Amino acid sequence: MEKRLNRSDLMFSLAFILMLIIAVGAFFYGVQVGSERVESQYVSESPLSISSASPSAYQQQDLVSFYHTVFLPYREFQIDWFAAQNKWLADPTADRSASLKELSKSAQQKYESIKGANVSQISTKLTDAQTSYLKSLKLFKESFSSLAATANEGTVDMALDKMQADPFFKEARLHSLTAQDEYYSSMLFWAESVNSDIPGNYESPEILSTTKWKALPLIVKIKVTSDYLSEQLILSDFMPHDLTARIDQFITSGQADKRKVKSFSAIAELLTSTEAVRNGDFIQLKSRFYEHEQLPQLPFFFTDK
Repeated sequence: MEKRLNRSDLMFSLAFILMLIIAVGAFFYGVQVGSERVESQYVSESPLSISSASPSAYQQQDLVSFYHTVFLPYREFQIDWFAAQNKWLADPTADRSASLKELSKSAQQKYESIKGANVSQISTKLTDAQTSYLKSLKLFKESFSSLAATANEGTVDMALDKMQADPFFKEARLHSLTAQDEYYSSMLFWAESVNSDIPGNYESPEILSTTKWKALPLIVKIKVTSDYLSEQLILSDFMPHDLTARIDQFITSGQADKRKVKSFSAIAELLTSTEAVRNGDFIQLKSRFYEHEQLPQLPFFFTDK
């Protein structure tokens, strides 16, 4: 006959099986925890860790794409606007009303074009610049449309003064300069990503001496001039890098010492107030001053566009 297990033997067997299950579970749990710790240590020590491998939010292809899809359409509108002003000043009989109506239509067309542009969402300065350009175009459209009806009344100077006083025009100009400054800020962040010695958040001192100015990298100088134009509400056909080049020329030629002008802002004010800066000055002076300076591959740094 088979011998049946008594109660104590049964309890012992169950306890043994339970302990075996717990031991096996503990073993696998220990293996998992150990693996996670080793993996975590490897990731934190590895040069390819997530934090160091993440690409910069401001990559050159994003800057170039923004140039073609946002900046250039706006620039085309801006050039047409400056050309219209020059035409009015050269020919007092020019139909200013018709010009403003055309510019209003152009602003709307460029608005639609820029609105549909795909801008990198992680590049916040670029998305901010796109928004500011859109606001500027919308306000220019409103300003030119409302001023067109009376634009032919009085002299050219009277028409321009009225425009400068128009609330929509003033806001449009402000957003235009803000957008420009945001775009140049994104270039400075790009520069920081390729050269850690360049500060992405450079803030110009209240008084920037010519000595300190000369020691700055070119991309930082350009951002300083962009800030200046925005602060002074100077909207003209030249670009911040054109003013930068003229300032460097003014200093290296000895004019700054001759005139006893010792700060960036004083030179910038002198050059802009006397209309001594022209669109394309940077290209003309680039080989002379900036042959080895690093810049993003944007057309306006390499051609007169």
